[in-house]
Order: sequence, then C-alpha cells, then structure tokens
Amino acid sequence: MLGNGILLFVAYRKKSSLKPAEFFVVNLAISDLGMTLTLFPLAIPSAYAHMWLFNKMVCMVYAFCGVLFGLCSLTNLTVLSCVCWFKVCCPNYGNKFSYTHACTLVAGVWCYAGVFAVGPLVGWGEYGAEPYGTACCINWHAPSYSSAAMSYITCLFFFCYIVPCTVIFLSYTFILLTVRGSRQAVQQHMSPQNKITNAHALIIKLSIAVCIGFLTAWSPYAIVSMWAAYGNPATVPAMAFALAAMFAKSSTLYNPFVYLVFKPNFRKFLCRDVANCRSTVCGCLCQHSSTQKGTCMESHHKEECNCTRLSNGLTENHGTCRHCPCPEVTGTKENITGYSHQQTARILKGSLHSEVAVSQLSSELQSDFL
Repeated sequence: MLGNGILLFVAYRKKSSLKPAEFFVVNLAISDLGMTLTLFPLAIPSAYAHMWLFNKMVCMVYAFCGVLFGLCSLTNLTVLSCVCWFKVCCPNYGNKFSYTHACTLVAGVWCYAGVFAVGPLVGWGEYGAEPYGTACCINWHAPSYSSAAMSYITCLFFFCYIVPCTVIFLSYTFILLTVRGSRQAVQQHMSPQNKITNAHALIIKLSIAVCIGFLTAWSPYAIVSMWAAYGNPATVPAMAFALAAMFAKSSTLYNPFVYLVFKPNFRKFLCRDVANCRSTVCGCLCQHSSTQKGTCMESHHKEECNCTRLSNGLTENHGTCRHCPCPEVTGTKENITGYSHQQTARILKGSLHSEVAVSQLSSELQSDFL
C-alpha cells in the first residue's frame, strides 16, 4: 500500500505533465493496489487461523480478483515494454503515441485480463480453494477430469506467461541495442559523456529490474500450473502452491519501487515533495533564532543552486551553478528571493552542439524535449 500509494500520489502531483506512456505505470499501481486491498484483508486472518474463514461465494470473488489484478499487472508490464520499444526504436512513429492511444491500450489491458478472470465463472476452468487451504485461486485439480479446465490452464500458460515473457525480453533487448548504437554515435561529437553514460546505465538497470521482477513473480506459478495440469496434482506439494502464490503477490511490493527508483521524472517529483517537507520542518525548527534561520535557508539555497537536472532526469552536481545566477548568500531572505532556476537543453546538429534555455526553444522542439 505504501509503495503503490506513493506512486499514485506522485502521478497525481505531476498529472499536468504526465506522458501517455506513463499511464501504464499509473495503471500498474492501480492494479497492484487493487490486489492488495481485495486479497490481503481476507488472506491474512485465514493464514492466522490456518484455514479459509469465509464462504464459497467470497472464495470465488477472492479468486476472481486475484486473477484479474494479477493478469492486469502482468499484461500492463508487457504493453509498457512494447510502448517503450516503439518510442525508442521507431521514434518517427513513437512520437505520435498520444493520450488516446494510451487510454485505448489501458482499456485493452483490463479486457485481456478480464477474459481470463471471467472464464472460470462461465465454465472455462474452475475456481476453488488453494491446496494449502488459506486462500482461493484456480482449481488445479480440475484438469484431471475436465478438458475445459485443461485448455484454460494451457491457454493461461501460453498467453499469460510465454507470450508476455517473450515480448518483454525482445522489447528491452532491442531497446538496449538501439541505445547502445545511439550512444556510440553521439560520443563522437560530445565530451564529456556523463549524461549519455548515465542514461545508458539507467536504461540497462530498468530493463534488468523489470525482467528479473517478471520472472521472479510469474515463473513459479507457470511451473506449478504445468505440473498440476499435465501431471498428477496430488503429487504437487502444497508448499509449492503456497510459494508460487507468495512470489506472484510479492510483485505488488517491488513493482512500484522499480519505477520510483528508475524513472527519473517520477523520482524528481518525489524528491521535490520530500525537499519541501524537509524545508518546512527546517523552517519550523529555525523560527526561534534568526541566525539559525539564515543558516538553514543558506544550506537549502546552496543545495538547490549547485544541482542541475539533466534532460534524462538525472542529477548532476558541480561546484558552481552554470546556467543560473547564483549570488552569494548572506543569510537574508531578500538575497534568495531573486534567485530562479533555468532549465537548458543541448541541441546537437551534425557535429555542432549548443546549449539554450528551454523557454527559448520553438514550441515543437520544446514539446519534444519535455
């Protein structure tokens, strides 16, 4: 709840500048939060009692919500990787990706997950108690006596594990290859390469984190489902089902932190809100002494002045502020009031590059930059 709540709070704070591709990050937080709110309040007391405490109808609703929100998160990660590939590897078309496209794809994600969640309610597969007895999900024993249940689990394995896994790995592989080629091309014209190196490292970390997170969450369930469907479900240990469910539900914990840590623009807004809270607390603590107040404001001003935000969202620290007036701070409020940040963009044309204020860019260039 904390991680996804923070992610949704940051998205709300930056709603005016939210990009279409970031709709999927918000949708991921909503689906993870939905799983947390619908499943855990029922599973936790049942786990303490070592048995399912509720009736069959609640069990069906629990299983439905688990499959719906779980597959929504999984499908959302898959579509997000496709959108990232489209924007990075096919920029001529990716730049045309609009809010309408994003909303349509988000609706498609929920419909895709809904098909597999509604299936067991209409006879394609079955919902039932988990073998370990404290939660409900797909009835893993049904394939032994129902061909419809067998086809359901097989389709679930192929369309909700093999296909997403392949798409995610191919998307991020092509993204890394494209970024690597772009980095080598730009390095011939720009020095130093700190910004490019940082952006490349960031994309590598994000790609690895998403792939590892996906495999960690869904591989155990995929293995157990195939074991139960094509083997004897009675031979599958209850602990295997419990561990598979635990790994799948753990994705609600680390998904938001992956994007809070590796998405610079989300992290920037979060850091800014934390800094505002810190300055507010600092201001309250410094009210009793004018000397302390001057010191507090001076440190805050120097920190802000000695840090510029790069176009990829990463922070670069340096001894003096290059792009904004940074007068000596004497601890008085008047000297700080006139200070203002300027965001700049570096424009590369052929072998020549120049740095200009974002406010001076043409509307088209400014839109692309932002």
